[in-house]
Amino acid sequence: MTVPMPSPPILSASDAPFPPGRARPGALVRAAAGAVPPSGLVVLAILSVQLGAGIAKNLFAALPPSAVVFLRIATGALILGVVARPRLRGLTRRDLAAGLAFGVTLGVMNLAFYEGLARLPMGICVTIEFLGPLGVAVAASRRRLDLVWVALAAAGIALLAPWDGGTGLDWLGVAFAAIAGACWAAYILLSAAVGKRFPGTTGLSFAMIVAVAVSAPAGVAAGGAELLRPELLLLGAGVGLLSSVIPYSLELEALRRMPKRVFGILMSLEPAAAALVGLLVLGEILGLREWAAIGCVVVASVGATRTS
Repeated sequence: MTVPMPSPPILSASDAPFPPGRARPGALVRAAAGAVPPSGLVVLAILSVQLGAGIAKNLFAALPPSAVVFLRIATGALILGVVARPRLRGLTRRDLAAGLAFGVTLGVMNLAFYEGLARLPMGICVTIEFLGPLGVAVAASRRRLDLVWVALAAAGIALLAPWDGGTGLDWLGVAFAAIAGACWAAYILLSAAVGKRFPGTTGLSFAMIVAVAVSAPAGVAAGGAELLRPELLLLGAGVGLLSSVIPYSLELEALRRMPKRVFGILMSLEPAAAALVGLLVLGEILGLREWAAIGCVVVASVGATRTS
């Protein structure tokens, strides 16, 4: 939720005042991550995101997807509010409009993804969603070779379709995953715009607060009194940490130590990681055709990232 992944960082040592002599959270993260190669940090971030999604899917037995989304985003917003408080002074109406659009996109993306996750195996849901950032990568390049990556991604999606007439995929789940992918593409573009208008990472902090407001009506209505159960609150907070706080912190440190192009290539492993976590955590067994589809999208993403 979540997000992906070409996600903007949410932890920065300079974003919040701390008393002199007390270690800043960002500094502690960098110190702990210093001994790990940057490629290892990216892999850990990917696994953290997908493990969070796996725990979230297990939570669907007790809470509806929209309620889990609300807990995830609220956790991230709470932590961001402490670490990177939004600074609205001096911002124009256009700046605030960009932040609002970013937050709405973030909220809708997570709601759509979790609704898709409730209806599809993790690996397939993330593969469909990943077409969003893949499209952004292809659009950033003007080489004819990109047509190969588009065709390869299309072949991967074609492999997922039940051409034999079976009921295989839940088409409502496919629609939700596709909406999440479109939002992910918009999220990437808006994050660049917001980063130019808001200082530090306060733009994401502002967007997370907006996303809480977007997800709260559906989440609270669907979850009801169950949202107050301590064990569910704890699991929801864990989903927020695994899906947002931890991976964004690791990605921030990795981006300090490696080229963005290499970072993008490693993030292309996301669909395969989702399928692996789905297998190990949720017992979701995919067939050869589904794994081939995931492989097509992963290779297309790697190729598009290298040539963009």
